[in-house]
Amino acid sequence: MSKPKLFQGGAPVVALLLLPCCFVLSGCSPEATPEGPPPVRPVKTLVVESPNLGGERNFPGRVDAETKAELAFRVPGTVQELLVKEGERVSEGQVLAKLDATNYEIQLRDAQASFERAQNDFNRAKELVDDGFISRTDFDAKEAEYKNAQSALERAQQDVEYTLLKASFDGTISQRYVEQFEEVQAKQAVLAMQDNNSLQVKVDVPENVIRSIKPAGSDQPNGARVPTWASFDGHPEQRFKLALREVSTRADRATQTFEVTYSMPAPTDFLVFPGMTATVTADLSQVNASERVFTLPATAVTADAELEPFVWVVEEPAMTVTQVPVEVGRLSGNSIEVAGGLESGQRVVVAGVGYLAEGMTVRLLPQREQAEPRLDEVPSS
Repeated sequence: MSKPKLFQGGAPVVALLLLPCCFVLSGCSPEATPEGPPPVRPVKTLVVESPNLGGERNFPGRVDAETKAELAFRVPGTVQELLVKEGERVSEGQVLAKLDATNYEIQLRDAQASFERAQNDFNRAKELVDDGFISRTDFDAKEAEYKNAQSALERAQQDVEYTLLKASFDGTISQRYVEQFEEVQAKQAVLAMQDNNSLQVKVDVPENVIRSIKPAGSDQPNGARVPTWASFDGHPEQRFKLALREVSTRADRATQTFEVTYSMPAPTDFLVFPGMTATVTADLSQVNASERVFTLPATAVTADAELEPFVWVVEEPAMTVTQVPVEVGRLSGNSIEVAGGLESGQRVVVAGVGYLAEGMTVRLLPQREQAEPRLDEVPSS
């Protein structure tokens, strides 16, 4: 019996040798590994705290006159008379000082004579032009001379009137800058007067308090929102209610405070003069907490595709982040004002906000890994 042929050329041998290799290779191929949980991103955070405005806050104030003016002659000359003294009460229109008016009276008489001559020439020219004895051009020249002379006369009359210095309103002479027989120039201050019946109180307010002052034109009276009053040394038991007058919108470069001006009637029991000091007390307890503005590091605020600003808030204890829309305000250094959307006690991400997504799980950096907050990153208190 013949044995089976195991080889037909060389091909069966190659096939048999490759077959085990295929099983080996297929057994070594890696299987698809299942996806693990998303990574937990470490974040630097800051707990939002409500600005501590407190109840009553005291500020040093400066007293000024509600109405004041520095009076000056509108023409130069020599002071002939000073009719008032410092501290004297005067009435509107009262003559306070006089200049030597001799030169101005001479100019007035000369202007009067020139005017009368020009007026007579003009009247004769009107008769002659109607009868055809002079041309229309000559008549126009006489009319121009007449009008110029009239203007010169009125100017000379005004100069004589300007040698009298009169009170602009009812008030008190606060200061006298010149003496009798002194030579003064036009618009040089001669007297200062003010109305001491109505006073102003000016106070420098920090920015965290200035936000609580209701702007002019709002629907809510400021007096009902932030009651403010003034008291004076020697009479601390008496409080005078203040009415908001002006709020400066530019901070002082040195102190970074804003000047607020209040008005008040002058006390009747004792004297208060401009230049004195007062204690201004503001009751900030009535400020609505929902209207308070928080201060965050500028790195905490980002924007969505529609450029609407938001911050990432850490939801505890789930330790996930969520977007909270906010309204941004003034940028000061590395800090920015944020209003609306946030509440006191919430934890806000302040670094790495560009790497977060809605619902992402995060972990807080240990305190030793977080940098100490800078002064401009801490909410104002």
